[in-house]
Amino acid sequence: MTRLTPHVPRLAAILALAALASACGHNMEQRAATGAIAGAVVAGPVGAVVGAGAGAVVDAASKPAPRKRR
Repeated sequence: MTRLTPHVPRLAAILALAALASACGHNMEQRAATGAIAGAVVAGPVGAVVGAGAGAVVDAASKPAPRKRR
């Protein structure tokens, strides 16, 4: 049976922290930039791309849905 390395839980916790940090900012550019910086600190260039994507998703999710006209 294979075991996960002891670094996997630590890496998961760091990535979760980076995802939470990507929610900082008032507009999409700020949130994407914050996520990219946090991701770069955690996982280098690939983390920067993932963090920027997470910041963009957080921005899209934080906006209310448009109301239907009657």
